[in-house]
Amino acid sequence: MSVKTASKKHQQTHYYQTVRPEIPGSPWILRITEHKDKPVPVMVIKQRILPDQRTDADDLIAPRSVLRESGVLHGPQQQRCLPVLRTILARVKNDQGLSLDLQQYVNGSRITFRGNLPLTDEAGYKLALIFKLQERIRELDRIELIARRVDRFTREEAAYWHSRMTTYGDAANRWAAAGMKVVLAGHPKDPHIGQMLADLRLRG
Repeated sequence: MSVKTASKKHQQTHYYQTVRPEIPGSPWILRITEHKDKPVPVMVIKQRILPDQRTDADDLIAPRSVLRESGVLHGPQQQRCLPVLRTILARVKNDQGLSLDLQQYVNGSRITFRGNLPLTDEAGYKLALIFKLQERIRELDRIELIARRVDRFTREEAAYWHSRMTTYGDAANRWAAAGMKVVLAGHPKDPHIGQMLADLRLRG
């Protein structure tokens, strides 16, 4: 058995024994998949909406929790954010405080894993913010800067800003997102973006 084959088999065993059992109860899911109209892989962040949180379950006798898509990341934007995504995933632990080692599923220049990864609230809110805020930004330095600054949020800060961008109606949500882009990464072509990004990279 080659080293590559052994490594893949070990990862599969780890996934089915350690990672997959956590998925049904996790508040967020990171789905790594493929879309025919987008470069592979495509990352989709989904939030679990519990029965009592649903606004579409009034006529249902026994409503279930559902997963609601909160953002998509792919292509060069994804590649630029990968170091930050790995750091966030590396912090995800189960209820016993043991690391799930999720970063191994997005390691390497070519991500081959396809499936769902369970996330804590902190990781979920942060990824949802990154995925949402990078939309319609062309400068990769600004996107990476947003990712690195969001990663420095506490769980409470990430949850607050996610709520500001998702629960106040289309106009208010859009304004909040636009404001956060400027707060975290300035305006396009701002000469200070490069230096601020370099400083954050040094801090790790």
